[in-house]
Amino acid sequence: MRITKKYIDSITYEIIGAAIEVHKELGPGLLESVYEKCFVKEMVLRGFNVKNQVIVPIQFKGLVIDADLRLDVLVENLVVVELKAVEKLSGLFEAQVLSYMKLLGIPKGVIINFCSTNIFKEGQKTFVNELYANLPD
Repeated sequence: MRITKKYIDSITYEIIGAAIEVHKELGPGLLESVYEKCFVKEMVLRGFNVKNQVIVPIQFKGLVIDADLRLDVLVENLVVVELKAVEKLSGLFEAQVLSYMKLLGIPKGVIINFCSTNIFKEGQKTFVNELYANLPD
């Protein structure tokens, strides 16, 4: 499979669809860990390679530092997904996703907030970086 912007965007479409499905079934108000388990199950049912609680290594002055940094979900080794169940998304969450993308060399990231009333309209935010920008369409 050739990795293109279109291919990664199609994965993102499925990620948002899976989040909507989980939200439709469970509604808002549960713990992030519950949403994560259900979201991972939904993505696997849709045929995706999914890893959760992925350790993010930190390189510092030529050393790998074990900082116990973990991202919620990695889909197809191409899209970082951070799941939240908060009243409002903060800039800290955005910085977190962008940092994970940079540290792992991942072109796209998505934040999903299950505490929203509508995942599609206000419960998700996507991010891309220079890796994505340099991919063919």
